[in-house]
Amino acid sequence: MTLYDELVARGLIAQVTDEDEIKDLINEGKAVFYIGFDPTADSLHVGHFMALCLMKRLQMAGNKPIALIGGGTGMIGDPSGRSDMRQMMTRETIQHNCDCFKKQMSRFIDFSEDKALMVNNADWLLDLNYVELLREVGPHFSVNRMLTAECYKQRMEKGLSFLEFNYMIMQSYDFYVLFQKYGCNMQFGGDDQWSNMLGGTELIRRKLGKDAYAMTINLLLNSEGKKMGKTQSGAVWLDPDKTSPFDFYQYWRNVSDNDVLKCLRMLTFLPLEQINEMDHWEGSQLNEAKEILAYELTALVHGEEEAKKAQEGARALFSGGNAANMPTAGITEADLRDGVIDIMGLLVASKLCPTRSEARRAVEQGGVTVNGEKVTDIKKVYTPEELNAEEFILKRGKKKFCKIIAE
Repeated sequence: MTLYDELVARGLIAQVTDEDEIKDLINEGKAVFYIGFDPTADSLHVGHFMALCLMKRLQMAGNKPIALIGGGTGMIGDPSGRSDMRQMMTRETIQHNCDCFKKQMSRFIDFSEDKALMVNNADWLLDLNYVELLREVGPHFSVNRMLTAECYKQRMEKGLSFLEFNYMIMQSYDFYVLFQKYGCNMQFGGDDQWSNMLGGTELIRRKLGKDAYAMTINLLLNSEGKKMGKTQSGAVWLDPDKTSPFDFYQYWRNVSDNDVLKCLRMLTFLPLEQINEMDHWEGSQLNEAKEILAYELTALVHGEEEAKKAQEGARALFSGGNAANMPTAGITEADLRDGVIDIMGLLVASKLCPTRSEARRAVEQGGVTVNGEKVTDIKKVYTPEELNAEEFILKRGKKKFCKIIAE
């Protein structure tokens, strides 16, 4: 099986231009490709995970990735998948986010010895002369055609700013620059980026008469792709200070039965033959598949040691075993009121609930337990001695829990 055939078999390819040429480039390790990342936060999240895994997979086969950080396009904001305009960020915030990205990407991509590049489109976009850009690029874009793009159509009813309307031109110009400066001959992106990517390939062909190619990768979980990386408590980040390795493990351990094999194919580096053998797994076997998925992805992001700790902690929760590797929350004197802490304070201090009002609802709805026993009294209080008398496991719902320690 060629690399391209494997990408198809793993469900990663949605659509391509010039498929035969793309196959040859990828299979022969001659693709110099880029994927863009807009620095809207100081950490990547699992919504970026497929792109990172794809870059790693292609680099392992000899192709050269370019991670394009959108320091320039981030000043505009991608309208795709949004119902309103993104909040504007300062240059300082964008640069900080870019710096954080490279550290995280290095776990997936080898940037040594020119094997991969990380570039920031602020280096060329922010210095552009507006009139010169209009004259150089403007004639190659049809407004009528741009308005048919899905990324714009979904915003037309609520209003599309002229600022955001320029995003397609900026992304197309990125490919044009990368082609000339770094020999980049291919671009990848999600389904919602297709129109933007076509704009880049057309711009290169019209201005330079050269060949460039575009390929979209399927968004993970297909129609659920837009929700990927989001839970009831917020985003699932790759930064361990934002999402602990344990919570990261639990996110993947709790994917639906219908999605676990899809995730294994798209995101892990396990052989397809091994994954295909799981196609007929049912019941408890699917839970085993979820454990495999969670372990593989946690090890990829946080390392084998953290993956083992997360797995042991998760198993302990459901088996009543040793809670040593569960996530912990320290309760300090500042958290106490008159020498005690109530159940709502515990839930907030442990970050199982963001506010006391939400903690109150969780208790009143019967979703909170301490050491396996349901707590229904919102006035229930605990002393530091009680917290340390034995293992104190606080749990909200079925999937959120931690070990409480009085410091």
